Amino acid sequence: MRNLEESIGVALFERTASGVHLTDAGHRFVADVVPALRMIEKALRNAGAAGRAERGAVRIGIITTLAGGFLREVIADFRSEVGGVRLEIHDGGRRDHFRAIRARELDVAFVTGNLPLADCDVLELWQERVYVAMAKDHPLWGKPCLDWADLRQEKFIVVTMDPGPEVHDYIVRRVADYSTYPDVSYRNVTQETLMHMVAMGEGITLVSEGWTNVSFPDLGMCPLTAREDIVPLSAVWSPSNDNPALRRFLSFARTMAGGRIGQPTES
Repeated sequence: MRNLEESIGVALFERTASGVHLTDAGHRFVADVVPALRMIEKALRNAGAAGRAERGAVRIGIITTLAGGFLREVIADFRSEVGGVRLEIHDGGRRDHFRAIRARELDVAFVTGNLPLADCDVLELWQERVYVAMAKDHPLWGKPCLDWADLRQEKFIVVTMDPGPEVHDYIVRRVADYSTYPDVSYRNVTQETLMHMVAMGEGITLVSEGWTNVSFPDLGMCPLTAREDIVPLSAVWSPSNDNPALRRFLSFARTMAGGRIGQPTES
């Protein structure tokens, strides 16, 4: 303490036979230092919480709806259990999400498929069945078993934005098994508007299982029954991303996935 007094050139304590007391300068010094010490203590607590992933943010890219399904459950349950970590949801396409992950603009993206990806880790977490969206007055509505042989003469419509091109390619790949090139056309609308257009009879489309939790007037959803129409969904992230909150989120998602791989949910 004497070294401190010598360095600042003023006595902070009055030392007498009866004890040690703060000088006027000492009182001023304490008044200024205590708030700073409290700020340092708070900063240390915050740093420790961030290191333990009790605080922070995870930026999540999605390509489908959060109306329902496993991903919605993961996000909702994580927010409930780990309230200090903020989850930021970003819509977009597959390529945009992968670019953002490599640029550290996203922490993780959830996409269909499970193939290896350069510079990224890929973890399959769950699977979903593909559904056909159609008007409720469509001749196929209510058919107990629906397969691609029933759809090869149908008119499909998809959105120009993501995930429209991916849906287009999926339709072409599946219908090609029946030696027929499908009738697929793009619409420059949002996915929600497309669903209303389908409900009004303009065509049919394919959707992920999460869309079965969204209600549109006169719109029906029918699952495709083939095993090949169960698609894997995976988390994709950069292995060099050292965000502790991301690691905790991925661990949480792994735990929730549990025995779901190979067991798509059914509506």
